[in-house]
Amino acid sequence: MPESGAVVPDGGAARTDGGAGTPDRGAVIRGQAPGGGRSPAPAPAPARFVALGDSLTEGLGDPVPGGGWRGWAALLAGALGERPGGVELVNLARSGALAAELAERQLPVARDLGPRFASLVVGANDTLRAAFAIERVAAALDRAHGALSADGAVVLTACLPDPGRMLGLPAPLARPLARRMRAVNTVVHAVSARYQGVHLHLAEHSWVAERACWSVDRLHPSERGHRLLARGFHAALAAAGLPVGTPPALTLDGPQPTRAGSARWMATRGTRWVADRCTDLLPGLLGLALQECRHGLAGSGRLLDAAADQATRTALAALDGADGADGADGSDHRPGSPKAPGRTDAPGRADAPRRADAPGTPGAPDSPGGPDDARPGKTTATAKRAATMTG
Repeated sequence: MPESGAVVPDGGAARTDGGAGTPDRGAVIRGQAPGGGRSPAPAPAPARFVALGDSLTEGLGDPVPGGGWRGWAALLAGALGERPGGVELVNLARSGALAAELAERQLPVARDLGPRFASLVVGANDTLRAAFAIERVAAALDRAHGALSADGAVVLTACLPDPGRMLGLPAPLARPLARRMRAVNTVVHAVSARYQGVHLHLAEHSWVAERACWSVDRLHPSERGHRLLARGFHAALAAAGLPVGTPPALTLDGPQPTRAGSARWMATRGTRWVADRCTDLLPGLLGLALQECRHGLAGSGRLLDAAADQATRTALAALDGADGADGADGSDHRPGSPKAPGRTDAPGRADAPRRADAPGTPGAPDSPGGPDDARPGKTTATAKRAATMTG
């Protein structure tokens, strides 16, 4: 997918110029009609939903006839706003994107588009890299979320299931990946609370365990999974009092996967994906698995959990340290936020961080170990305390 983004018709009026030449949406332009009458005011330009992230947001697993992907972001865009077609989607997500790449490449384009809604769903690819570092993930997410929030966008985030569990890896291989994913989810929780975003607690939702909700690679949702994800975000936005339309339908309308098609995908693209990941991840993961086995035999596996917890707390504390360096005038000088004098909530936002469980479990509590401080009413200064590992 081109990094400049793609406009999806499901989200409203189609554009292919990346937003160039868009008139000021706050201006009402009135002209003189032939014959001296006043021409009616033009319809307001649609608001934008800019989706940032990786292949999950790109739509992998939800194919459309003729090739390409649709995905949860397109399904959600069609259900946003007070009128059908009132929100246009620009999808900047790119397969394989890391959190740092999102902040460096996708974020500047997104800010230029002036979105009303923006989504930041990223981090799974980071857990599958040998050089995984939670402090880099935290810094990138904080930069992106802070900049978009300060620009006035309603920012959507989600916690995700760990890839080792989805792939069904043996425990010594799965546990290190699970530990990494919990660290990423903890950071996402804390950053969303920090900027009062709309957060979907998805990692432990029941449909995640349904095989029908996942594509053949077991890492990307199927069409049903994408529809459930879109409905989860829709419910979260509605709970926050933001204008939404009818929830995305659960009725499937795309081409259904066949066994032959699944086998063909795994033998071609799937094999290449596994080979790419093995080249980068496998040597380091084998080392982590050996470490896991040694600690398991010694009964000291909790030390690995404690070390991961501490690394996450340190990463979140560093974000507060960056705030302290902003300056006595309170202006925000962090990279990516040149327009942001402090933190500005988007128009129409509630005063508290907006969290929601996926549809089917209204009002469900956090999973065990969830961050008690990543909740309504908490301030930036307490965000670092949210480093208790979550699901």
